[in-house]
Amino acid sequence: MLLSDLGWNSFFELSFDQYKNLGLSAMRIVRENREKYIACGELGEFNCEVSGKFRFNTESKSEFPTVGDWVVTSVIPNEKKAIIHALLPRKSVFSRKVPGQMTDEQVIAANIDIVFIITGLDLNYNLRRIERFLSIAWESKALPVVLLNKADLCPEAELRKIEVESIAIGVDVHTLSATQNTGIAILNQYIQRGKTIAFLGSSGVGKSTIINTLLGMEHLKVNEVSELGSRGRHTTTYRELILLPSGGMVIDTPGMRELQVWGDEEGLKSVFDDIENLSLNCRYRNCSHENEPGCAVQKAISENSLDPKRLESFLKLKKEYKYLEDRQTMKASAIEKANWKSISKLAKNIKKNGR
Repeated sequence: MLLSDLGWNSFFELSFDQYKNLGLSAMRIVRENREKYIACGELGEFNCEVSGKFRFNTESKSEFPTVGDWVVTSVIPNEKKAIIHALLPRKSVFSRKVPGQMTDEQVIAANIDIVFIITGLDLNYNLRRIERFLSIAWESKALPVVLLNKADLCPEAELRKIEVESIAIGVDVHTLSATQNTGIAILNQYIQRGKTIAFLGSSGVGKSTIINTLLGMEHLKVNEVSELGSRGRHTTTYRELILLPSGGMVIDTPGMRELQVWGDEEGLKSVFDDIENLSLNCRYRNCSHENEPGCAVQKAISENSLDPKRLESFLKLKKEYKYLEDRQTMKASAIEKANWKSISKLAKNIKKNGR
C-alpha cells in the first residue's frame, strides 16, 4: 500500500526527514485500544506498542498515539510487530477535556480533514448540542459537515435542516437516512483518496450504520436504539480508521455522552460569528451581553433577529472555555511551584553535603 493512500503528504514527509537514514518506517495508527495499537504502512499491518524510551519521555496522555496519528516505527524481524519510537506532529487534532474533574486533554482523532457531525432527527435532535460539536470541530482545524440522519422518521426534516443551517454558519448541512440508504450519495463529494473523515456524535445517531453503507458490508456492529429517549448503547468501544473501497478513510468513534471543550475560543468564534459581529457594536468593549446599556446583542434579541437560546449557548460555552483556561493556568502554576521546590531542595542538599 502507498503511504499517500493513507494520507501521507509533504507535511509529514518534512517531519520524517530526520528519521529517513535510521532504518525506521512511517506508519499510521488505524486502531487504538488502551495503548494497544495496530498501524499500517508500506510493509503492511502491524501490532504495535510504544518503546520504553517513548513512554519515559512522554509527559501527558495526549502525547501518546491515537487513531489517525503518523508514528515512527521499527519492525521486529520475522514478526508482524513493530515498536513505536516517535510521534510525528499532528496536522489537525480533535480533542476534548477528559470526563470528570481532571484538567487534561483527551485526543479523539488526529490528522483528520473533515469532521462529519452526526445528529439523529429523532429525540436526539438538539441545536445546542450541535453548536457544541461545531465549536470543538472548528477548534480541531478540520472542516465540519453536519449530517442529519433518520430523515425517514421526521416529517419536518427540511425544516430541521433550515434550523441547523441558521446556527451552522458556513457549514454544509445534509439530511439522510442510513437505514433507507437515501441521501448517502452526497457524502461521496467529501470522500477522496488520501482524505480522512472522522464521524462524531452521540450514541445511537447512526454513525456505524452510515459507515457500513459506505463500505457496502456489515463491518461495524449496530445495536438497536431505544425508542424511549432515542438512546443507543456504545456499540463502538474503540476508535478505528477504516479504508473505503472507493478510496479515502473514515474514523469511527464511540458515542460521547460528555463533550467538554478543549483549546482556546477560536472554534467558538467560528460557530457564533453572528454574535461576535454584533458585539463589535456594543457600547462597552468588555460587554457581557447581559445587562449593560448599549448592548447590540441584547438589541438584536429584542428585535427578534437573534434567538435568546443561542446567546445562552454562546455564554455557556464561553464560560466553559474561561474555566478551562483558569484551570490550566492553575495547573501550570502548581507544576512550576513544585519544580522550584524540588530545585530548592536539591540546592540545599548540595550545599549541605558540600560542607
